[in-house]
Amino acid sequence: MKIVMAVIKPFKLDEVRDALTAIGVHGMTVTEVKGYGRQKGHTEIYRGTEYAVSFLPKLKIEVAVATDQVDKVIEAITGAAKTGQIGDGKIFVLNLENAVRIRTGETDASAL
Repeated sequence: MKIVMAVIKPFKLDEVRDALTAIGVHGMTVTEVKGYGRQKGHTEIYRGTEYAVSFLPKLKIEVAVATDQVDKVIEAITGAAKTGQIGDGKIFVLNLENAVRIRTGETDASAL
């Protein structure tokens, strides 16, 4: 089992969710986060004064999947989140040792 973690632009959430649902992924966790990568933020003008915005708003999506689904999940997220512009985001894949469904006590792959 793996956790696929993606950091994307906020306006791409619906497209990513639809792409994941289409390949059979039904659960995800979404967190509002802030950060920067190569783009290193940007400047904004508010009431005539220029401000440096170092941390840009992003969404972090976490999906627990079976190992054999990882490539499909990465393709779905990449296809739906890509704009071709700097700041599209990143995808990380982590090992998942255990999973337990609290309601039923199911474990590992059956708990996903």
